[in-house]
Amino acid sequence: MARLRCVLVLALLLVATQLPGDAIAGRGHHGPAAHDYRDALTKSILFFEGQRSGKLPPSQRQSWRRDSGLSDGASAKVDLVGGYHDAGDNVKFGFPMAFSMTMLAWSVVEFGGLMKGELQHAREAVRWGADYLLKATAHPDTIYVQASLLVGDATKDHACWERPEDMDTPRTVFKVDSSTPGSDVAAETAAALAASSLVFRKSDPAYASRLLTRAKRVFAFADRHRGSYSTGLAADVCPYYCSYSGYQDELLWGAAWLHRATKSPTYLSYIQLNGQVLGADESDNTFGWDNKHAGARILIAKSFLVQRVASLHEYKGHADTFICSMVPGTPTDQTQYTRGGLLFKLSDSNMQYVTSSAFLLLTYAKYLAFAKETVTCGGGAVVTPQRLRAIARRQVDYLLGSNPMGTSYMVGYGPRYPRRIHHRASSLPSVAAHPGRIGCSQGFTALYAGGANPNVLVGAVVGGPDLQDKFPDQRNDHEHSEPATYINAPLVGALAYLAHSYGQL
Repeated sequence: MARLRCVLVLALLLVATQLPGDAIAGRGHHGPAAHDYRDALTKSILFFEGQRSGKLPPSQRQSWRRDSGLSDGASAKVDLVGGYHDAGDNVKFGFPMAFSMTMLAWSVVEFGGLMKGELQHAREAVRWGADYLLKATAHPDTIYVQASLLVGDATKDHACWERPEDMDTPRTVFKVDSSTPGSDVAAETAAALAASSLVFRKSDPAYASRLLTRAKRVFAFADRHRGSYSTGLAADVCPYYCSYSGYQDELLWGAAWLHRATKSPTYLSYIQLNGQVLGADESDNTFGWDNKHAGARILIAKSFLVQRVASLHEYKGHADTFICSMVPGTPTDQTQYTRGGLLFKLSDSNMQYVTSSAFLLLTYAKYLAFAKETVTCGGGAVVTPQRLRAIARRQVDYLLGSNPMGTSYMVGYGPRYPRRIHHRASSLPSVAAHPGRIGCSQGFTALYAGGANPNVLVGAVVGGPDLQDKFPDQRNDHEHSEPATYINAPLVGALAYLAHSYGQL
């Protein structure tokens, strides 16, 4: 189930052991690849097919899934069929879904040229989400942010453990509009649409144009009617996906994506005029579905490093500050690692921060290498693109099995991986195996059973181990055993880079 992933619980974490920089980062691409990154890439994209909601296409490869949610939106007389379940339940939350699509699109934009045979599958995954976001934004000044099983009411939502194909409970719809603003979810949706437009700019220019036109309209709405969607819809979206960081980071993030997609001076001026007010220079170093500041800084820094937009030179400094906080052994290092070398931010679904951070490190290394630049991290410590790549690779290798448990945290990859993931559809017999309906409360038998899930959700990356590098592989342990779209989305790009760099693609 979608769970609270609030940065406030950082205060409750024990301080992780700090390891010397090279013990965590490694020293570059020496020797053979530690893993089959190409196989992992294939599976990381395949995962999204297991999260699909709606009418499944004939090309569906996770064949144990069937159609679901075919009346989504009907209660509000709108078509909200499609999209993705964000995690292990049957909920479609617009906020994390939009972020997942932004990151999946960014993976394709930066590293799609390296994906070869997997590029078409990655595009299909982006389109499935983008099509849904177009539906959710079809009415001007209105965004449908949630089509949910029993609408974010924790008690009621937890009262069922059933397959998405069996859902018969109300699929209530919530929206943000001028009277109930939601700049965070709206600007994130605009970012997703703009990023997705870049994915299709060459292969389907008409679709790309439609996405970009909608992105502009949605961003204008987000900026014109400012406010957090958590304020007006707190009872329905909190504590699951509250916007704890506020909406300023999404406005900067959305503007950054529109600037990249349009090259329009309008969005450049917006960033120049509003960047500092929207927190461009904040020192936060956690990047995920809630806080986008770090990603925005990296994205805008590209305009200076690659396009040489001189007026954005300060964003190189902002991006460097974030990067330095991630590099072990530097004077400004603020990142915790487990003894086994895993970046550790939160006990709940920590792997989402591992994949998003690895992606940013690889992406910034790409920009730096193009510009023949490095990062200076206080005290004269110089960090090269190669060092950033090594840190990112070490994190991906840990995820794929180079860890104290000797287990891959990607389902279906390697000889040892999670077998009892916190995922309703995976944990219950498929429709093919059990055509009869499984009732709301009947499924709880599967939740607490000890055996392996009957359906292998290939490619799903779970929340990961705890601070001591331990992973119990228990289905009812949502913090460590639940997969999510926003864990996989940035990993797609990281795996594409690694597979290419080791000659596997």
